[in-house]
Order: sequence, then structure tokens, then C-alpha cells
Amino acid sequence: MNSLKSFSCSILLTFFMACGGDNSPESLFGIQLPNNQKSFAQNESISVGIINKKEKTLGDVTYSIDGKELPISDGTISLDIPHLGNKILKAKVNYDDSFAEISKNIKVLASKAPEIYTYEIIKEYPHDNRAYTQGLEFHNDTLYESTGKKGRSSLRKTDFKTGKVLQKVDLDASYFGEGLTILNDKIYMLTWQSGTGFVYNLKDLKKIDSFQYGKSKEGWGLTNDGKRLFKSDGTEKIWFLNPDTLVEEDYIETVTNASINDSANELEYVDGKIYANVYQKSGVMIIDAKSGAMEGVVNFKGLSDKVSHHATWSDTDNVLNGIAYHPERKTFFVTGKDWDKLFEVKIQKK
Repeated sequence: MNSLKSFSCSILLTFFMACGGDNSPESLFGIQLPNNQKSFAQNESISVGIINKKEKTLGDVTYSIDGKELPISDGTISLDIPHLGNKILKAKVNYDDSFAEISKNIKVLASKAPEIYTYEIIKEYPHDNRAYTQGLEFHNDTLYESTGKKGRSSLRKTDFKTGKVLQKVDLDASYFGEGLTILNDKIYMLTWQSGTGFVYNLKDLKKIDSFQYGKSKEGWGLTNDGKRLFKSDGTEKIWFLNPDTLVEEDYIETVTNASINDSANELEYVDGKIYANVYQKSGVMIIDAKSGAMEGVVNFKGLSDKVSHHATWSDTDNVLNGIAYHPERKTFFVTGKDWDKLFEVKIQKK
């Protein structure tokens, strides 16, 4: 009897589908873009239309990205959106006495190519060549540094002029230290793959709290704009964290005019821009903190030649990592993993 019921249901389902029973939005409509293009520039105007697969009677159609409705005029929409990167273009199609919502994956990239910058060395300072630098930031003329590698990860307070470590807190050997930032008399520090970050009192470097990551799976770089924390995680995303709750509230994606970039490492925020070390490279990206557009790239090639190399260094050790801005001196300080020098530099267009 059960076999007979199953056979009957199968026949009815086949008949229903053959008679046009599939009324899912995707079976009715599709979004048509020029030449099936998938990548566009910010603020670009593009023609858009609806593919009417079942010849329904169409009414109004509205388009949106990230919940923001895009004005349409003569079949053209403008990609005037604040955040760039991987996006979902949605269309709400009114037809007959109903409506359907459909979507299409696109990429919205920067409107122009990044400019090229170089550097001028102002001065060189000593730096601990056993400091596997992951985070670097100034506060009141004092340099704070976080270091990595399991078994030698630490948080440090340093006299940048002499390289002397004024105070040092070691992390448990199970943690691989990553980036740091300072906000409201607290030091926030990441670890790499443990999904855990720590909060320290700025005055005495005592640990006062810890937090778990949300959707970001790893900890890389950290900085802040005075209100929010910015966190890189080894993907194209830079996350916005609430400094009180440590919740990841939003993110931007790092993009050029040609592609989406996933190599932001150590971070520094200056005047609306995020300066990000390019992972395992001698470059620093200059990223618009609102849109994610990469506006410039600083080529620090040649700095590593001025450093005394360890005989045991691997290719991943001998890399630039660590950038801090000194607001009073209006200069940047950069170093690398286990480098014996800290460089004060001015960044300038090439």
C-alpha cells in the first residue's frame, strides 16, 4: 500500500510540474545586465532589465544593493553605493496581483586605479630583532608593539628612540599574537587562529578582559578611528567592531579598479584612510575607510636591505610588517618581523 501511495504522489508531482507548477521567482524572472557583465565601477551607470521567462504582465520594478534602493531612469541605474566589493543586486518585480524578489551577484570596484607612493627615510632607530612585529601604534610619544610566534608573543611598551622595552607582558605559549590598537585608555590585542582577543589597561598593561571573534575567523591587524575598531582577518574584509561590546557590526571589502584584494595585514588609521601592510610584501595599501577603495600603494622596497638578517630567517620572516603614525611629528614609523631597525619615514607620491 505504501508503494502504491508513493507511486501515485510521484505521478501527481510530475503532472503538476509539467503544467507549470514551479512559480519560484527564479523560474519567472531574471536580471539582465549588459553583455552578462559581472564587474562594475562605483557610481557607474548601467542599463538593467528584467527577463520575463513566463510572459507575465509586469508592473513596477525596484532595484537595491545592501538595502539601499537605486534610482532608475530610462532603464538605467547608478551604482552609487558607499561600500564596494562583492554585492547582491536585488530586484523586486511587481506582476499581475503579486510580486517576486530576485537577485544577481556582482562586483562593484573602485572607479580609478591606485596611485603609487614611495618613501623618504628621516631617521633609523634600534629595534629588538627578536620582536616578531604584528602590531605597532603610538600613544603620547610612546610606542606600543605586539609580537607573534607561539612561545614568544607579547605586548610591549617601548622607547622608540632607544629601542628599550619599558614594559612587557608575555602571552600564554598557546597563543600567536597579532595586531593591536589603543582606544579610551584600553589596549585591544588580537591573536591569530584561536578566535580570541584580549583587552589591557593602558596604564599598567594588566589584562582586564577577553573577547571572541564573530564571523571573522582569524585575527590579523587592528586599528581605530576614535569611535570604532577596524580588524583585518586574512580575507578581503576589514571589520568594524564596537569597542564596548567587541561585536562585529559591519565591514568593508578592499578593492582596486580591477579586483578584490585579500592581503591586508597590520593596520593604521590616519585621516579617513587605513594604511595596511600587504601580507608578506614590501608594500602598504592606502584604503578609503568608508568605501574600501584602494587609493594608493606605498612601495617600501629596499628597506629590508638595510636590516641585518638572521641566518635562520625564512622567506616569510624577512618581511615588512608594522606601521605607526606619529601625529605630532607627522611621520610614519615602519619595521618588520624580527628586524633590528625601526624606520621613521615620510610617504610621498612617486
